[in-house]
Amino acid sequence: MTFVEYETVLELRRYTLHPGRRDELISLFEREFVEPQEEAGAHLFGLFRSPASPDQFVWLRGFQSLEARKAALEEFYFGQVWKAHRDAANATMIDSDDVHLLRPVRRGLASPPPGSGLYLTVSSTPSPSAFAVFETEPSPNNFPQLPVREDGPVSVSFSRSGPGELLEPTARSLLR
Repeated sequence: MTFVEYETVLELRRYTLHPGRRDELISLFEREFVEPQEEAGAHLFGLFRSPASPDQFVWLRGFQSLEARKAALEEFYFGQVWKAHRDAANATMIDSDDVHLLRPVRRGLASPPPGSGLYLTVSSTPSPSAFAVFETEPSPNNFPQLPVREDGPVSVSFSRSGPGELLEPTARSLLR
């Protein structure tokens, strides 16, 4: 199994948090939620701070298929780890519904080019300097307990240089 296979279905998740609580959520997330999600069948490509938005947490979760997404989300969100820590996580959040369900146009998250800096662009067209590009997945959301945006289609690009939103990886982020 390669991580490229987890680029088949991707969630770009952007959480708006209560002021000053981002590091609290990141600490909880990295300590309690990474391994259980990966054991359930998700792959967490990246966990990020947005320097331009101090109360935002951005993260990327990939799956091998829509069916694998549904199974992994059911296992995690109906499981003991989420039940034990969901109240603490939810207490940090104002909004967790800014989520794009995506499919690949150009894979590249599993093996990004060398360099520093990671830029995210969400627009109607891909960034010309992107090493990975995704577009809105047209299939219905098969785990409606977690809403996804339906105002697309959009193109989501990842590049080593702007334009776009600079993302700062957390300690546990695989994508740097």
